[in-house]
Amino acid sequence: MNKELLILGIETSCDETAVAIVKNGKEILANVVSSQIESHKRFGGVVPEIASRHHVEQITYVLEQAMEQAAVSWDEISAIAVTEGPGLVGALLVGVNAAKALAFAKHKPLIGVHHIAGHIYANRLQQEFQFPLLALIVSGGHTELVIMKAHGEYELIGETRDDAAGEAYDKVARMLDLPYPGGPGIDRLAGLGEETIEFPRAWLEEGSYDFSFSGLKSSVTNTIHNAKQRGETLKPEDIAASFQASVVDVLTTKTVRAAKQYNVKQVIVAGGVAANKGLRSSLQQEFANLKIPLQIPPLYLCTDNAAMIAAAGAIAFAQGKRSTLDLNARASMPLK
Repeated sequence: MNKELLILGIETSCDETAVAIVKNGKEILANVVSSQIESHKRFGGVVPEIASRHHVEQITYVLEQAMEQAAVSWDEISAIAVTEGPGLVGALLVGVNAAKALAFAKHKPLIGVHHIAGHIYANRLQQEFQFPLLALIVSGGHTELVIMKAHGEYELIGETRDDAAGEAYDKVARMLDLPYPGGPGIDRLAGLGEETIEFPRAWLEEGSYDFSFSGLKSSVTNTIHNAKQRGETLKPEDIAASFQASVVDVLTTKTVRAAKQYNVKQVIVAGGVAANKGLRSSLQQEFANLKIPLQIPPLYLCTDNAAMIAAAGAIAFAQGKRSTLDLNARASMPLK
C-alpha cells in the first residue's frame, strides 16, 4: 500500500452526515460528524425525509471542515470512498451523489463501500487484523456474526431474523419513556437496577448463530402491561437491567461459541450497540478467560462515522476495486 494513500470517506446512510480523511487505512487525519439526533428525538426515531434534507444542508460544510482539519489539498487525495448501502435510500443518495460529483470534478477514483464493512474496519483504525477473525456486528438495523479469513472476504454465519438488537433497545426505551436513541438510556438505567425479571432468551435451533429479539421485545411489553393491570409497580431500572441481561447473554454466548468453533485468532465488535457498557464488560470477561484477543473500538468509532468508510475503502483501493459514475444508492445490499 502506498505510504501516502489518503482516502476521503463519506457516510450518509442514516442520521449522521460525516466526512473523514484517513492515511494508509489506519491513521485518522480528520473525522467530522454532524449528528441529527436532536431533530429526530421528538419523533422517537429517524424520519427518512428529514434525514435526507439535513444531509443536503450539511454535506458541503462537513466536507470543508474535514479538508481543513486534515490540512491536505485535493492533489493529495488518492480516492473517494462512500457508503453505497445498506441504509435509507434518500440519505444514501446525498452521499453517493456528492462523492460522484467530487470524483468527476477532481479526477479521483471512486469506491463504493458497504456500511457494515465500514463498521468492521473501524477496528483496524485501532489495531491490525489477525485472520481468521470473527466480527460481531450490533447496531440499530443489524445483528450479525461474520467470519473473515482475509481482507475484504466476509462469510456470514449468523444474522437477525427479525428485530436487530438496536431496534429492540429503541422499542423497549419507548416503553420506559426514554428518549431516542434508546440504547444509552437503557444502558444507564440497567447499571442502576437488578435482574429481577426472567425475560426469554431466543437460542433458536441447536447450533444456530442467528438472532431474534422480537419475542424479547414482546415479553417486555406484556410484562409492563400485565403489571399495570394488576396495579403493580415495576422499577424501570430493573426492567432495563433484566432486558439488557437477556440481550447480552445471547450475544455473548453465541459469539463465544462461534469463536471456539471457527478457531479464530481475533474477535472484533462493531456497530452502535458496541458502545453498550454491559455488552463490552461481558465480552471482555469471557474472552479474557479464553485468551482470545478481543477488539472493541472506542465510542466515537462505534457509531456511524466516515473514518470507518475510508478505512474499508483503503483496503478496496489496494485490492484494485473501483466504482464507476453509475454508482447508485442501495437500500438493501449483501455483505460480500
